[in-house]
Amino acid sequence: MTRRRLPRRSLHVQLALLYAVPFLISGVVLLAIPLLGTRQAIPAGLVADPAGVPSDGGQLGRQFTTSAWAVAGLVVVSLLLGWFVAGRFLRPLRTITATAREISASDLHRRLGRTGLHDEFTDLAETLDDLFQRLQAAFESQRHFIANASHELRTPLTAERTVLQVALADPDATVDTLRAACHEVLALGDHQERLIEALLTLARGEQGLQLHAPLDIADTAAEVVAARHQDVGRRGIRVRTTLDRAPATGDPDLIEHLIANLVDNAVRHNAPGGWVEINTTTSATGAALRVSNSGPLVPPGEVDALLQPFRQAGNRRTRHPDGHGHGLGLAIVRAIADAHGATLDVRARAAGGLDIEIRFPG
Repeated sequence: MTRRRLPRRSLHVQLALLYAVPFLISGVVLLAIPLLGTRQAIPAGLVADPAGVPSDGGQLGRQFTTSAWAVAGLVVVSLLLGWFVAGRFLRPLRTITATAREISASDLHRRLGRTGLHDEFTDLAETLDDLFQRLQAAFESQRHFIANASHELRTPLTAERTVLQVALADPDATVDTLRAACHEVLALGDHQERLIEALLTLARGEQGLQLHAPLDIADTAAEVVAARHQDVGRRGIRVRTTLDRAPATGDPDLIEHLIANLVDNAVRHNAPGGWVEINTTTSATGAALRVSNSGPLVPPGEVDALLQPFRQAGNRRTRHPDGHGHGLGLAIVRAIADAHGATLDVRARAAGGLDIEIRFPG
């Protein structure tokens, strides 16, 4: 059985009645008081004619008629005043509703702004603006993720297809050549896996924080350096650490990715026999992490290009020769730093390499 829905009463009508009814009741009471006083003042046995009408009954009737017209007027006035007051009160809400309806996934850059005085409607507008800000960041992050993933994954997929086609088309293929082709495909698959993981980390960083937990950046940095001890030794890089206590609040997993990308970038983009310095400190403004390294000379004007996805100095698309680089390291660092409200300072060293400092809010 289908339940019949009652017609929806607008908030304007409800507020108008809410304002009008108390005003009307107060007016009726004020008009009734003198009318009752006059009626009680007439002597009970006073009669002016055989019909038994009191001598001043005409005056009482006129007062009653006047009061009735006054009550009718109060009804009209109270409803008009209630409708006017409710309309003025709901005007900011109508503006918020109309603007919010116009905002969509393709127009998330618009904001409601202030609605007048600082009241509950202003708080509502600010809350919705924060929501639109997060939605815009999420949509932009999704678009960037799709664009970057589709472009970067196309190259290894094409390479895998080429390797397999060449191996299958070779009539003199042996077990060794087929095994070599399989190893090459596996290597390309490993690169794709690392690329996808990096893209997911970048997307998480751009979407903002979902977890706020206390941690010590010094402990996280020590774990990251220890996990890369063999890779650092194989490359002949000298690593010096000064890890003073640096408490902060944030997503421990994202901060670990941030430090790991900084260290990996400093080690891979270095010179043979180079060095890397990792320092953590605490100041009055909060915790700080600093990673410096030797390496190729980077023109100061091209530092910003290093913070863009899949870019290197000279605004060129990059892929490290060893197959491990994917050009997302510093882009991930910037996204995670922004998500934590931290300041990122990247400077090119005059002798080559980079000097990167991240300051987390206290």
